[in-house]
Amino acid sequence: MSDVAAIQELVRKQAALKQEIGKIIIGQQEVVNQIVLSVFAGGHALLVGVPGLAKTLMVNTISQALGLDFKRIQFTPDLMPSDILGSEILDENRNFKFIKGPIFSNIVLADEINRTPPKTQAALLEAMQEKAVTIAGHHHKLALPYFVLATQNPIEQEGTYPLPEAQLDRFMFAIKLDYPSFAEEVQVVKSTTADSKVTINPLFTAQEIVDFQHLIRRIPVADNVVEYAVTLVNKTRPGNPLSNDYIKTYLDWGAGPRASQNLILAAKTNAALTGKYSPDIEDVQAVATGILRHRIIKNYKADAEGITEEMIIKKLF
Repeated sequence: MSDVAAIQELVRKQAALKQEIGKIIIGQQEVVNQIVLSVFAGGHALLVGVPGLAKTLMVNTISQALGLDFKRIQFTPDLMPSDILGSEILDENRNFKFIKGPIFSNIVLADEINRTPPKTQAALLEAMQEKAVTIAGHHHKLALPYFVLATQNPIEQEGTYPLPEAQLDRFMFAIKLDYPSFAEEVQVVKSTTADSKVTINPLFTAQEIVDFQHLIRRIPVADNVVEYAVTLVNKTRPGNPLSNDYIKTYLDWGAGPRASQNLILAAKTNAALTGKYSPDIEDVQAVATGILRHRIIKNYKADAEGITEEMIIKKLF
């Protein structure tokens, strides 16, 4: 299949994927869009939202529709790295045998990731970056595609361990979930309190998703689009000559080079999913909020004046 035909196939299949997800998930179009974007771009996503907004159900539904293995880890303060990576045990023949932990899956849902100590959070880091883990001196490759979806509750901060900036930077998207609208909530209540069972059909194989990820990386990008993305990221850095007074007033730190890489990769994916053969500046702008939101650090002045990350990102365009 040529790359042009493959992109047309991707457009068709992702439309069917969203239809399949819509059988269970009502509304939340933008959230589903960004999760699908990060899956095909080969990145990880951080979901931030209050409890009860169907974050876990959404990830479970998406993994079923993608035809991928799915494991859920509930992060708690007493969780140890071996609980997620796996450990070596002595079997009945007195030989050491490695028992794989829940991290060995295509999609890993790290529920309430900020509830666990840094030692366990760091165990995820290697898996996210290298797509491999080292246990007892042995290097174990993870099955591809590999995708970590972490959730975080923005209201409870007592007894939590905020994610270090280095780990936040490993997430391609930070996705904010809002409450559903009145009409959507009525639909949610009707569908979840009735005795009906919905079947989700798997639409992809693991290999197909890996092939689409390679296809997206092959998409050409014009120099002016790359320069626009890099300029956008440079503008977030208060000490940079490209930066404006608004940024210098409200930001302490800007985004790093990984933001520029992710902007282009996500823009390519956004273009491919809409049937375009090369991304333009609009594609970069479409993905900028989710990619920059967790990479810029506001100062006390921004907090005092109620300035949000989204307001700052809009001023960059």
